[in-house]
Amino acid sequence: MDTGTHLVMGIGLAGLAAIDPVVAANPAIHTAVFFGTVAGSQAPDLDGLLRLRGNAIYIRNHRGISHSIPAIGIWTILITGILQLLYRGSLPWLHVGGWTLLAVIVHVFSDLFNTYGTQAMRPFTDRWISWNIIHIFDPVIFTSHVIAILIWASGMVRPVHIFPILYLFTMIYYVWRTWARGKAERKIARLDSEMKNDAAIGYIVIPTISLTNWNVVKHLGDGSFAIGHLRGSTLSWLDYARCSEHEAVELSKNDPSIRSFLYFTKFACAQVKEHSWGYEVRWSDVRYRHRKQYPFVGVLLMDKHYKTLGSYVGWLSDERLTKRLGTNSY
Repeated sequence: MDTGTHLVMGIGLAGLAAIDPVVAANPAIHTAVFFGTVAGSQAPDLDGLLRLRGNAIYIRNHRGISHSIPAIGIWTILITGILQLLYRGSLPWLHVGGWTLLAVIVHVFSDLFNTYGTQAMRPFTDRWISWNIIHIFDPVIFTSHVIAILIWASGMVRPVHIFPILYLFTMIYYVWRTWARGKAERKIARLDSEMKNDAAIGYIVIPTISLTNWNVVKHLGDGSFAIGHLRGSTLSWLDYARCSEHEAVELSKNDPSIRSFLYFTKFACAQVKEHSWGYEVRWSDVRYRHRKQYPFVGVLLMDKHYKTLGSYVGWLSDERLTKRLGTNSY
């Protein structure tokens, strides 16, 4: 989820903590739990600081080990320990630590529902897990939390009455979205079959900010992809990504930046442009089509002898990519 949604969920869990008699009976403990759940809801995304070391390192590691099983425990112990220091050891470890732990778990668990996904099962596997059920910003989840928080802040209703209802609604909403995604996937397979298009190895159904619209990636048998969308009951194919088999494509996989890109995604498709100075190999993640472009890319520039001239991994438009790599100067 986005940072704002994680924040309101952290505040919401602090409100939910009012159901804990120990927390509800002591304002100081409730305040500590508030700081614990807010910090816990943000902590796994501190790996965003890896941007300072470059996009390739950030993309390879974001939502990786910081969202792993050991990290959940580490974040909880670290945050609870800091709170104990601030409160001079007067806090009940079990209650403050328990609610902080819940906030960290909710963060990691909710990220599994996005397209980006996490490596939440490390150290058992480093596979990226993404269930493609909830958009990275879901207006229903965000708005419902904001409304509950405002009601709590107004003092009109006690949090012990507001937040159990909020989280019951949230759980039902997640179940409904899971069902809706399964229904959309079956509908896409049926509609595509009726259109008598090329057979698919599989379909990737990707949530959008709309509750009824889904983006679709169809994996074709030749290693290429068809990209489209489902709007209500209408399936449309918008683009076909034909993956190049140029020699430069295979050689580009040896570059550290491209390896980071390919480590993150299994939906990469490469295109090669030949220039007077050499080759431009562009890997695009076909899940992220926006305004007829694929802005999440890994690009490698190579001379005629396949030696690296420059590389870039990240989110960019064509114009910004040209400025970053300076392709016009080669």
